[in-house]
Amino acid sequence: MISKYKTGKHFEVTITDDSLTVQRRQDRIDAEAALDGSCVLRTPVPAADLDAPAVVTACKNLRYVERDFRHIKSDDLDLRPVFHRLEERVRAHVLICMLACYLTWYLRKAWAPLTYTDENPPPPGNPVAPARRPAAAQAKAACRHDASGRPHRSFRGLLSHLATLPRNQVRFAGATADVPMLTEPTSAQREAFDLIGVPIPLALK
Repeated sequence: MISKYKTGKHFEVTITDDSLTVQRRQDRIDAEAALDGSCVLRTPVPAADLDAPAVVTACKNLRYVERDFRHIKSDDLDLRPVFHRLEERVRAHVLICMLACYLTWYLRKAWAPLTYTDENPPPPGNPVAPARRPAAAQAKAACRHDASGRPHRSFRGLLSHLATLPRNQVRFAGATADVPMLTEPTSAQREAFDLIGVPIPLALK
């Protein structure tokens, strides 16, 4: 049992031919109890370059790395399965997915006014204190609409809404060529392209 639960350091066990004595090492138990809920972060970076709060912040920021890998592998980009066999093609495939991940990060930031993303995140404070969502972000998520009454969407919801902007090939009577035309975009679709500084394209290039 001691080996299974790794508790040998907390007990003094004496075994003889006809007895078993177990005594608690209360000093060691109290010393470990004082560290309950705490962890130790070690880094080879000198303290002059990365102080203790910065180490904690860097550790917590790993959640962004995990989120990006999740998007690459499953959520948005579907990195796997990889059907390539040659090494250079596998590397090229991964590179394209990394570039797409950067594009996704950029669009999430640019389209924050149209989504539930917090547009003005507070500056980092005490990295050990529990994170609290700003009142503006809570109100944005609660009302689900902006000041003009236009609904906020998730990032994926906004992409789905943009996908409803079709291009039609129109041929007028007596003409021999088709004319590409876009349907009238909604205000959200128009603003999405304005936020990234490009016109709505007639075709993807």
